[in-house]
Amino acid sequence: MRGYTDQNGLSVAAELVDFVHRSLLPGTGLSADRFWAGMARIVAEFGPRNREALALRQKLQAQIDAWHVARQGRPHDPADYRKMLEKIGYLVPEGPEFQIETENTDPEIARVPGPQLVVPVMNARYALNAANARWGSLYDAFYGTDALGDAPKGGGYDPARGRRVVNRVRDFLDAAVPLRKARWGEVRGLAVEGEKLVVMLAGGVTRLSKVEQFVGYIGPESAPDCMVFKHNGLFVEILIDAAHPIGKTDPAHISDVRLEAALSAIMDCEDSVAAVDAEDKVLAYGNWLGLMRGDLREAVMKGDQAITRSLAADRVYTAPDGGMLTLKGRALMLVRNVGHLMTTPAILDPEGREVGEGLLDALVTVTAALHDLKKTDGPRNSITGSVYVVKPKMHGPAEVALTDDLFTCVEAILGLPRSTVKVGIMDEERRTSVN
Repeated sequence: MRGYTDQNGLSVAAELVDFVHRSLLPGTGLSADRFWAGMARIVAEFGPRNREALALRQKLQAQIDAWHVARQGRPHDPADYRKMLEKIGYLVPEGPEFQIETENTDPEIARVPGPQLVVPVMNARYALNAANARWGSLYDAFYGTDALGDAPKGGGYDPARGRRVVNRVRDFLDAAVPLRKARWGEVRGLAVEGEKLVVMLAGGVTRLSKVEQFVGYIGPESAPDCMVFKHNGLFVEILIDAAHPIGKTDPAHISDVRLEAALSAIMDCEDSVAAVDAEDKVLAYGNWLGLMRGDLREAVMKGDQAITRSLAADRVYTAPDGGMLTLKGRALMLVRNVGHLMTTPAILDPEGREVGEGLLDALVTVTAALHDLKKTDGPRNSITGSVYVVKPKMHGPAEVALTDDLFTCVEAILGLPRSTVKVGIMDEERRTSVN
């Protein structure tokens, strides 16, 4: 690190100060004074609570260790063990019943369950790949994996395997987007007529069994380039391209079938990364900021060709009634902060102690998300105006309450409405007991 500067009584690494002032804050409406005053408030209010939580962990662990040592060689007694855990406060009584309602939650979490990726946010290429994994080729998935029952062999394209893939995808379409008295393997062409999909066969035409599944298309009605269907709350694209290597050999010129795949992705600042100093933290924060602004890019080599990866655009279709249908092109992104147990040398408190790394993560990652919340047009991460944080490695309800209070404080510092931040709680060891 390049040394420290004083910010509201905190000693802050120069790299972090530069990042906050030059990259994080511009465009948020927050002044540097307000940001650092907020950070000082968090350190003063939550630093002692964080240290107390960790001290309690150590105390409980020592008591548990002592119990096991004193009983070496004896058979394990689950009932006696549970009684001890309850006595020392490791297991706590279950509280009264309650109800809670979460508002302004994006559909990827509130209504549609789907695959979720976890990716190290310090690697921009991986982060972009995860964000763009919302849509995936079903042809590629079957060809390049063992989903057909065997893995592909090397040595270039295998036409026989390609035919197996096409047949398997047709079976999928028969189940997900069924036709009236026909199968997708019989299809010779597709068109839009009278707000409905017309499916051409060798001996005539047919339609979808459920006409409402057809929700949009790209290109002319007589010969669309792409059609999109809705199935179980998710979307399926069929691409048509007679010039494509696969499409030109297909009777209907179908070149690919794409599915909504990873609906959400956790951009990880914790387990999958190794951020040991301010320079590392700035890299992680910078990539998360780029994702929230929508301008993260990474130059990569694919073979001998240089390409630039960036966030996928939203997908825009013509609806059957002539209107416009827009679907997200990227996964909903959550950010995983570190747990309460970590400290960071990026900031020292007034007594010279490293601050809790999770305290810094809380303020910086939510501040970065302001860039998404303040967007008035273009692709957005959250269409409901929320920020999604995953908080891992907590032990018991007191630590969960600490997290709740911390993010309530962050919302107040940033001028956000209560419950803008939605936190995924990971109480990974301790559990409650029933009275």
